[in-house]
Amino acid sequence: MLGDKRVIVIGLGYVGLPLAVALAKSFETWGLDVDTGRIAELERQHDRTGEINAERLAASSLRLTTDPAACPDADFYIVTVPTPVDANNQPDLGIVMAATRTVGGMLKAGRRSIVIYESTVYPGVTEDMCGPELERISGLTCGEDFFLGYSPERINPGDREHTVDRITKVISGQTPAVLEAIAGLYNKVTSGGVFRAASIKAAEAAKVIENAQRDINIAFVNEITQIFAKMDLSVWDVLAAAGTKWNFLKFEPGLVGGHCIGVDPYYLAHRATELGCDPRIILAGRDMNDGMAAWVAKDVHDWHMRTGGTGAGKVLMLGLAFKQDVPDLRNSKVADLVAAFQGLGHRVDVHDPLVSAPEALHEYGLEIVSAPDTADYDLIVLAVPHRELVEDFARFTGLLAPGGGIVDLKNALAGSGQAPVGTKLWTM
Repeated sequence: MLGDKRVIVIGLGYVGLPLAVALAKSFETWGLDVDTGRIAELERQHDRTGEINAERLAASSLRLTTDPAACPDADFYIVTVPTPVDANNQPDLGIVMAATRTVGGMLKAGRRSIVIYESTVYPGVTEDMCGPELERISGLTCGEDFFLGYSPERINPGDREHTVDRITKVISGQTPAVLEAIAGLYNKVTSGGVFRAASIKAAEAAKVIENAQRDINIAFVNEITQIFAKMDLSVWDVLAAAGTKWNFLKFEPGLVGGHCIGVDPYYLAHRATELGCDPRIILAGRDMNDGMAAWVAKDVHDWHMRTGGTGAGKVLMLGLAFKQDVPDLRNSKVADLVAAFQGLGHRVDVHDPLVSAPEALHEYGLEIVSAPDTADYDLIVLAVPHRELVEDFARFTGLLAPGGGIVDLKNALAGSGQAPVGTKLWTM
C-alpha cells in the first residue's frame, strides 16, 4: 500500500518544508536538514521563511532531525537543496552533491528505494552525476538496487495560490514502474495532478526553461524601460495601453533576483556552452537584468540633480528582500542598488520590516535600520513594495529633507494617495 511508504525530505527551506508538511498528511515523513538552528526553530513551530504557519507545524506529524543516522530506511528520498551559481555565474552543484552523498549513505540493499531530485539542475545532472555518486557511496547499483526520479520544484515564495498542494507536478522516473510510483506519491500531495515527462532530462530541461523564459521576457521590458526613459515616457503608461491587446504578455520591469529566475538561466547557458552552442539570447537577458540596478541608481541620481538636488545625499532604501511580502534575501538585487547609490556618493540606510537583520549583515554587510526617524533623507526609494511599507508609506514621506524626492520602483504608490501632492516622484 502506498500509504505505508516512508519518505525522507533532504533540505527544509522554501521548497522542502512545504513539501514535507504536505507529504506528512499521507505518509510517515522525515525532514532532514544540516542547519541545527533551522531544525530548532521548526521544533518551536517557527518557520523563518513564512511559508508554513505555527498552527500547521504544530499539527503536522513531520519528524525533524539533523542526523541522517537517526532516520529509518525509506522508500522515497527527496532532495530539495539549493543549487546556486558561483562568483563567475557558473553552476555550483556542491550542495546538491553533498546531499547526494548523504542519501548514498542512507540507501540499503533490498529496499529498492527511489531517490527524487527537486533541486534545479541542467539536463543530465540527475542521471550522469547524482546517480553515479549514489552508487559510489552506497555500493549499490542504480537501476537495480535503487532508482532515480526528478520532479522540478515550483515553489513561488509568498504565493498563497500556487502552493505545492495545488499545482501540477511535473514528474519523471528511471523506468515506467518508477514513474508510476512517483505519480502515486505526488498525487497524494497535490490536487493539481501530475504531468508525466517523457524522461528525466526532459523534466530537468522544463524547469530551467520555465525560469529562463520569464527572465528573457522581463529583460525585454527592462530594455524598453530604458529606451522610453530617453523619450520621457513612463513604461507603466505604455504597458497599460499595450496590455489591452488580448495576446500581449503582461510582464513588468524591475530588479530580477531570487534563487530561481536570476540563477537558473545560467545553468542552461553553462550546459549549452559545454555542447558548443552560443546561448546568446539567454545571456543577453541575464546581462540586461543584472545591470538594471546600476541603471536605476544612475537615472535616479541624474533626475535628482536635474530637479534641484545639490549633489549626492542621504538615501532611505525601503525593502531588501528579493520580492515583496517575503523575507527571502537570496540573490537580492536591492543589495546591488544600494551599492550603486553608494558608488555615486550617496549614503544609504536600509529598512525592511520582514528580513532578518543578522542575515542581511551576514549576506551583504548591510545593517538594517529598524525604525528610521530622522527627517534628512534626500531620496526615499521604495525598492520592494511590501504591503506593510505601502500601506503606511505616509510616515516615511515626513522623513524627506526639503527638496527631497520619492522613488517608486514598481509603481506601487500610483493611486494610493500615499505620495504627497507636490513631492517630486520618480518611477520607471
